[in-house]
Amino acid sequence: MRFYAFKPIYQERVWGGRGLADQLGRALPGEAPIGESWEIVDRPEAQSVVAEGPQAGLTLRELVEKHADTVMGPGYDASTPFPILVKWLDCQDRLSLQVHPPADIAPSLGGEPKTENWYVAEAEPHAAMLIGLKNGVTREEFETALRENRAEPLVHRIPAKKGESMFVRSGRLHALDAGCLILEIQQNSDTTYRVYDWGRVGLDGQPRQLHIEESLKCIEFNDYEPDLLRPVGDKQVIAESELFNITRYTLRSGQKLEFPAGEQPRLIGVVDGALRDCADETTIGRSANVLLPYAESFTLEAIHSPTTVLVTDGFGGA
Repeated sequence: MRFYAFKPIYQERVWGGRGLADQLGRALPGEAPIGESWEIVDRPEAQSVVAEGPQAGLTLRELVEKHADTVMGPGYDASTPFPILVKWLDCQDRLSLQVHPPADIAPSLGGEPKTENWYVAEAEPHAAMLIGLKNGVTREEFETALRENRAEPLVHRIPAKKGESMFVRSGRLHALDAGCLILEIQQNSDTTYRVYDWGRVGLDGQPRQLHIEESLKCIEFNDYEPDLLRPVGDKQVIAESELFNITRYTLRSGQKLEFPAGEQPRLIGVVDGALRDCADETTIGRSANVLLPYAESFTLEAIHSPTTVLVTDGFGGA
């Protein structure tokens, strides 16, 4: 195996369920509601571990420290955490209404900026996202609604379908509604400020903590009714920023993706179908998220039709 695959880290969430088993065939621990699978992460509180190959057992942090030049590219600072966090989200219930702090505000709040992209891998008929505010809603109206526990009518809700995506920059008010299976690719951060939680209690039976003061400092109040990006064609850039880029490819069986050595590291996420590494016949199956190192070239061939792949780059290396 020339790429790096990692052991998933499953997270209990009050809004989760068992969809990662039912829809992705994952073997989930216990019987608790699992809302997230952290696929690729390099944080003090959570470390991906290489699952197979010569580096099996190394954490992602150790992998980068020991092999920064070949994994990330020449000159990469080995002490810098891996810049991307990849998650699967199983939204059986609605997530809290929340915001992540922009880069210019995060330090003053003791948090980290966080920009992310949601790709809808599966969606039930009622699936939706809550993104931004309805046209014309003012900050004053929103604050009043929070105090009176009636914020929901002011938030823009939009149906979500398989294959659509949403770029959630720092400062964008957002929540995922029930019925979405999401592949989330994000900046390496875990700072979330909940501004509203629909009157819900957590797994411990107590109301979950809100961060209203912090949220109000972060929310972009002129972000009105953003739209989802709908799939167009067999190749589509679905996210483009100074932090990372994501391109969706829809392949027929036998079609190939070519990635030369010495360009940059890349992340491959297989949403549907499967890929084969033509060099060693290793398979990257459905729901897998793997790291292609900077120093290796790859030819990846689709095994099934269709095979849907998200390629993330622009996050480090040369």
